[in-house]
Parts: sequence; structure tokens; C-alpha cells
Amino acid sequence: MKKMIPLLACVLLSLNAHAESFPDISLNDLKADIAAKKVTILDVNGPASYAHGHIPGAIDYTAHTADLAKVLPADKNALIVAYCANPHCGAYARAAEAAAKLGYTNVQHFKPGIQGWVSAGEPTDK
Repeated sequence: MKKMIPLLACVLLSLNAHAESFPDISLNDLKADIAAKKVTILDVNGPASYAHGHIPGAIDYTAHTADLAKVLPADKNALIVAYCANPHCGAYARAAEAAAKLGYTNVQHFKPGIQGWVSAGEPTDK
């Protein structure tokens, strides 16, 4: 058990450090980027949640894991925003990491997730 504690601490630290590598985008900034058509949004909540409601214009990441490069912009400096359910959800990192591995340099995280979007009174697409 004593050997497991340092290992667990390292794992938690590495997850925390990696999650911080994708800066958060605010609700107002995301709305402005959507209005200006300057963002590609990746919803990581899965097909049932996506069908129930997602941020307008968002792409269902789970439906495009194999062909993500085809649905992302050609410009590797384009803004890519990933989100999941709420501020406590870390699933967004799968999409953020996938975009970063494809060479995208401006990948951000909408931390409030779909729950925060809806709580703010923002519309969803179905």
C-alpha cells in the first residue's frame, strides 16, 4: 500500500498538469467566437447527450474520433474548444488532446460544460 501512494500522487499530479495545458474559455468569449464564426466546438458528452442538446454548432466528438481531422479546420492555429458535462468532468481532455496531436495550437476548454451553458440560459441545438 505504501508503494501505491506515491504512484497515485504522480498520476494525479500528471493529470492535473495536463488538464491545465488547455486554457479555459469564458462563456462570453465563447459566445463572441461563435457569433464571429471563429471557433470549432467539440462536444465530448456522447451521442445521447449530444442528441438531447449541445452548444449550437458543436461537433459530436464521439462520432468523429476516427476522422477528426476531416471535421476540423485546415488552419492549425484555429480556435478549437472542447467541453463535456460540467466543471467536474475531465472527458473534454480526450478531444482536446486529439486536436493537439493533430497539430492544433489554440485548443481551449469550456469548463462549465453543457450544464453551465444551459444554466446560463443559452440555447442548445438538438
